[in-house]
Amino acid sequence: MTIALRRRLLAEFLGTALLVTAVVGSGIMAATLSPGDVGLQLLENSIATALALGALILIFGPVSGAHFNPVVSAADWFLGRRAGTGLTGRDLAGYTVAQVTGAVAGSVLANLMFDLAAVDLSGKDRAGAHLWLGEVVATIGLILLIFALARSGRAPVAPAAVGAYIGAAYWFTSSTSFANPAVTIGRAFTDTFAGIAPASVPAFVLAQLVGLAAGVGLLAALYPDAGTAADQVVVPAGDRAAADQTR
Repeated sequence: MTIALRRRLLAEFLGTALLVTAVVGSGIMAATLSPGDVGLQLLENSIATALALGALILIFGPVSGAHFNPVVSAADWFLGRRAGTGLTGRDLAGYTVAQVTGAVAGSVLANLMFDLAAVDLSGKDRAGAHLWLGEVVATIGLILLIFALARSGRAPVAPAAVGAYIGAAYWFTSSTSFANPAVTIGRAFTDTFAGIAPASVPAFVLAQLVGLAAGVGLLAALYPDAGTAADQVVVPAGDRAAADQTR
């Protein structure tokens, strides 16, 4: 059985919103508790984000697959087309809208929780070829990890693995690993530690799309039949069926 699209979209909206709330909120808390120490702030921000992401995948994965990311959903749609698996074009459009609107809502929620203006566009410029390269690398790694886990039957470890990867990529990429167009857009709505200036958003999203294309190409070379497992991103299809029986 297939879980109703409205339920999956709600899960993607809530999951992405709470992910961005965790990113932004932990950034605000880190800047408050560790003023003047950017390294410690980044450590606190990255740990909170990694742990929150793993928990959110566990919560929402059985409903929507817990993509929380348009590039993951796009890869799922593209790779699954030939095998007749994964998201449909309608699903992809719905997931993308839910993820982007959820990300914006997440920034607003974090701002309000810390007694800031609900919407305060970021003034933090993040521009430069080295940062864009970092986004390409971060996105490639994320795509390879998620679909390699699904293809090799290890999707149940995705919450820990994806959380660990994002937490590590905060440190080994120059851009601190946004790797997510929806999250990038959402973070433009907060002028805090995790913010990104609206003018910097298009280049970051373009770099993420380049990473998507490169990641899909590498998947095709490494796992030619990766599309057969598109229904198991991020959780096994069996878990989805079990969840659907409760509706």
